[in-house]
Amino acid sequence: QVQLVESGGGLVQAGGSLRLSCVASGSIFSMNAMGWYRQAPGKQRELVAAITSGGTIKYADSVKDRFTISRDNSKNTVYLQMKSLKPEDTAVYYCRMYGSSWYLENSNSSWGQGTQVTVSS
Repeated sequence: QVQLVESGGGLVQAGGSLRLSCVASGSIFSMNAMGWYRQAPGKQRELVAAITSGGTIKYADSVKDRFTISRDNSKNTVYLQMKSLKPEDTAVYYCRMYGSSWYLENSNSSWGQGTQVTVSS
């Protein structure tokens, strides 16, 4: 059974930085694509960034040049470095392990419990 545990969320002022971490267990981490999603109050969950098992990356347009996704297979961990944070980045951030090496939306997936990021203006 896959378990994903996120950490690193918190309250930060606009313009600040945070780094989120997601540690995975119960699966061969290196074989799976990983992703970060977020959900703001009253809005649908949306993709923030994703990385394949081979390291191919995609970002939502709203976070390009501000956020960086990376993975450390030796630590079974995926990271999301967030810079130049804006109030509109406020959301619960979720880690996702895709059921494939590529970030296929219809693949069986596992999700973390989420971590709150709040950006004050």
